[in-house]
Amino acid sequence: MIHANYKYKRGVLMNRSFSTEKTRLEQKRSPVQLVENRVCFAGPHSELSIYDTYEQAQQVSLKADSLLYCGMVTGAKVMHTQHNGHVPFLPHESFILAPEEEVFIDFPEARLEQPTTCLTIAISKERVAQICDRMNDIMFKSMPYDTVIDPNQHLHTIHTQATQQVLDRLTSDFVQNDPDRDLLVDFGVSELVTRILRHHGRDALLRFTQNSPDANGLTCVIYWIEQNLAEPLDINLLAKMACMSRSRFYESFKRQLACTPLEYQHQRRMNRAHQRLQEKCSVTEVSYELGYQSLSHFSRRFHQHFGVSPRQVTQTHKIN
Repeated sequence: MIHANYKYKRGVLMNRSFSTEKTRLEQKRSPVQLVENRVCFAGPHSELSIYDTYEQAQQVSLKADSLLYCGMVTGAKVMHTQHNGHVPFLPHESFILAPEEEVFIDFPEARLEQPTTCLTIAISKERVAQICDRMNDIMFKSMPYDTVIDPNQHLHTIHTQATQQVLDRLTSDFVQNDPDRDLLVDFGVSELVTRILRHHGRDALLRFTQNSPDANGLTCVIYWIEQNLAEPLDINLLAKMACMSRSRFYESFKRQLACTPLEYQHQRRMNRAHQRLQEKCSVTEVSYELGYQSLSHFSRRFHQHFGVSPRQVTQTHKIN
C-alpha cells in the first residue's frame, strides 16, 4: 500500500528523503519473530504498526480496543471475520476493524525472502467521536432522515489514489522526528477518518436512493446517474430533473456529495469497473460497457483513480 513515496527492499520500507529515519526504521524492523513481526510508532490518539510475516501461517488473531484501519503493503492475506469466513486482502485495499472486533488471518504467500507486509493505524474511540461530531455539521444534516453513520462499521474496499496519498503522508509523519510531528499526525488521522465517514455516508445515501429514487430532486438525479453510467452528462437536464436552477443544483449536489456531478459519475464508473473486473469480465468489455470509446483512456483513468491498472485487478483477484 505504501508505494508512492516509499520502496520496499530486502524487507525494509525506506523513505527516500529522510536517511536518518530510513536507518532508524530499518533497525527497528529487523525480524525478531517470523509471524507478524511488529514495529510501532505512537501518535496523539493513534498508533501506527508495521507488520512483516516471513513464513506461511494460519488463524493468527488480530484485535484492538479502538478503531483499526488496516492496509496491505505487499503480499496477500485471507481475513476470517464473524461476517465472512474467507476475505482475500490485497495491496491497495482498506479494511476496517471495529473496537474489540477480532479477525483471524492466514498468510498463504509469506516467505523469508518475500515477506507479507501490512500496516495498521489504531485510532482512539474519543478521537473518532470528535471527528464524527464535526462531520455532523458538514454532511449528516443533508442525509436522509433517520440515517445512522457508524464509523466503526465493517469496510473492505479498494481505495482511491487520493486516499493512498493520505496514507503515504501519514506514515511518513509517524516515522519522522519532526518538531511538528504530533500535529501533522493528527491532521492525517483526521483526514483518514473523514474519508471513512464520507465513504459510509455515500453508501447510505446510495442505499436510500435505490429504495426511494423520487424522495427529492437530488435522489432523482443520483438514481439517473447510477442507472446511466455510460451516458454523457447534461447538467441543464440534471438541474431540470432536480427542479433547481443550474447554480443551485451545483451547490446542493456538491454540499451533499463533496464533488461535482461529473466527478461523481467518474467515481461511480470506477467503482463499477472494479466490481466488474472482480467478476472476471475483460478489461475491454468493462471499458465499453461504461461508455469509454478508448481502452487506453479507460486504463489511464482507472490507474489515476486507484493507483493500479485494470489488468492488475484481474490478476491479483485470482486468489479468490
